[in-house]
Amino acid sequence: MSSSRRDVLKLGALAAGASLALGGLSASAATEAAPAASAPSVGKAGKPLRILILGGTGFTGPHQVRYALARGHRITLFNRGKRAKQDWPGEVEELLGDRSTGDLKALEGREWDVCIDNPTSVPFWVRDAGKVLKGKVGQYVFISTISVFAQNATPNDEQAATAQYTGKDIYAETRDTLMADMNLYGPMKAACEREAETWFPGITTVIRPGLIVGPGDETDRFSYWPVRLSRGGDVLAPSLGNDPVQLIDARDLAEWTIRMVEQRQFGTYNATGPDYELSIAAMLHGIRAVTTAGARLHWVPADFLAKHQVSPWGDMPVWVPDDAENAGFGRTIVNKAVAAGLTFRPLATTAADTLAWYNAQPTERREKLRAGISAEREQQVLAAWKSKA
Repeated sequence: MSSSRRDVLKLGALAAGASLALGGLSASAATEAAPAASAPSVGKAGKPLRILILGGTGFTGPHQVRYALARGHRITLFNRGKRAKQDWPGEVEELLGDRSTGDLKALEGREWDVCIDNPTSVPFWVRDAGKVLKGKVGQYVFISTISVFAQNATPNDEQAATAQYTGKDIYAETRDTLMADMNLYGPMKAACEREAETWFPGITTVIRPGLIVGPGDETDRFSYWPVRLSRGGDVLAPSLGNDPVQLIDARDLAEWTIRMVEQRQFGTYNATGPDYELSIAAMLHGIRAVTTAGARLHWVPADFLAKHQVSPWGDMPVWVPDDAENAGFGRTIVNKAVAAGLTFRPLATTAADTLAWYNAQPTERREKLRAGISAEREQQVLAAWKSKA
């Protein structure tokens, strides 16, 4: 099965979701922490920082806040205040504004040691923040995405070429425009990176996550697999199992981001994982190991899946075929981030915590997964595959 460059860029945009998904969860989802048993003890930082987080109430943001508070930092959140107040384990200042309309008045005349920009996906948001915060923060952290790369045929490191925006006035693009055409996601995020360097030269840190997973993820892109495997029975699995996959637990990303600002680390970092090549087979077997349902994996070739209109990423989450055009997609180079202290929870921990979080959701939330092939279609494709054998 061959995916076009356009399709893979779209998949990558959905994979990272680093700005859209970070701000797209309900308050109840965002406040659900991982089970206490998996939470390590946290020591205090050497120096408390004043940290401004733009956003902060979505998927990764609450993990940043809680870890930063545990480290002894002082936190200010700036957002629209659309979600219910959260029960933070410490004092958190909350400022209201709306970046979509340019309302940043609450930030004027203030200074912070660090600004972490979580939800931005359009360049004028960075520009407007720059106008208010230039000279007022000692470090600007922009959460980007691995979707910025111009190609995926070979593994990308931080120096690889990024996609170029070629549309109308880039400052006229809004999040609504972006949601209507996700092919703009990578080029727009790349433009945001350049905008950040323009306004905060020498003090910018660009973090490029891959697929962000774990408890609290309302997209179900990774959650599909723990939930499906926990049901047991015959499970449709993609290709021959050799294709590489990459992902990062939201807690690992959030905590490392805070450690990066404590160390005043600048520059650009690819932030996905793990720190070895993980195949889709290893991922699914690892997830299955934390369940007791005895799921039976049936590996079905990519061309057969294509013939039966089973899509990579959408119907088979996390997976993209390892064809010539996409050979680098699951092999993004993360050596620089690992050298800078990025660590990864065991897959078993992420899978178990995700399943526990999902099972604790209200019945109506659990009635239909938001990603992955439906149970009916899965059985139809499996029946067709078995009849061919």
